[in-house]
Amino acid sequence: MAATSTSLFFSNLHSLNPQPFSSSLSFFRNVHSTLSFPSSSKPSRGVVAMAGSGKFFVGGNWKCNGTKDSISKLVSDLNSATLEPDVDVVVAPPFVYIDQVKNSITDRIEISAQNSWVGKGGAFTGEISVEQLKDLGCKWVILGHSERRHVIGENDEFIGKKTAYALSEGLGVIACIGELLQEREAGQTFDICFQQLKAFADAVPSWDNIVIAYEPVWAIGTGKVATPEQAQEVHAAVRDWLKKNVSAKVASKTRIIYGGSVNASNSAELAKQEDIDGFLVGGASLKGPEFATIINSVTSKKVAA
Repeated sequence: MAATSTSLFFSNLHSLNPQPFSSSLSFFRNVHSTLSFPSSSKPSRGVVAMAGSGKFFVGGNWKCNGTKDSISKLVSDLNSATLEPDVDVVVAPPFVYIDQVKNSITDRIEISAQNSWVGKGGAFTGEISVEQLKDLGCKWVILGHSERRHVIGENDEFIGKKTAYALSEGLGVIACIGELLQEREAGQTFDICFQQLKAFADAVPSWDNIVIAYEPVWAIGTGKVATPEQAQEVHAAVRDWLKKNVSAKVASKTRIIYGGSVNASNSAELAKQEDIDGFLVGGASLKGPEFATIINSVTSKKVAA
């Protein structure tokens, strides 16, 4: 790649203005200790719920966790688990363990990456290209996760470009959206989620291979989870936004999954909500039996229907 092109890439990255890493980590620790949030019993806007038609989807985001030995044990537990058949299941190991997992996990479970570069590979130290992920057998990539937004400093436009490139090369995208605690308390939840959605909509040519993950930042890794009613309210609003701004077909077909301290104890109640089409699971996905329970919460969806 030409030097001028490389300079443009990094010039764009500098414009992201990431927060200092240490202060960002302090923010996530503070959320855990000071969390309080208003009830959403009175929706900010009128939204008509419209259940989706897509297959239940559960992803496990392993983040920066694991060793060769612990991941071998986790894969063994997943391989021996009895999973409901009508669920799409994806796991996202750390980059360095993708090949190990791909070569040992059941074909029942697909592989996702946790991030990808905005374009074709080249002189971009530390980045992983979509082409490399496909070469390893990845079918999906997680983009726009709050830890990439608020710790690393990626902005909406950059995430949209990454999404468009991944889709153009044949990877499915788990597109993450979600508000900070102060944004929820200020009544801005819908505004923030719609702004993030618009960045995806402005960039992508099609929604066929996109799963939207609503992950309120205040609920990620804090042990605090949105109530089923709070999550349903936002999911319904997201589907309504898609209907009004993309199409009714996309609104119905696009799966909108919930993430934020999902575990074996709360997944069944969350799954009963008509606009929750699955989950993106963090810490609980590192425990094979618990992750299997979350996957199998699809049975609650069937009962609720």
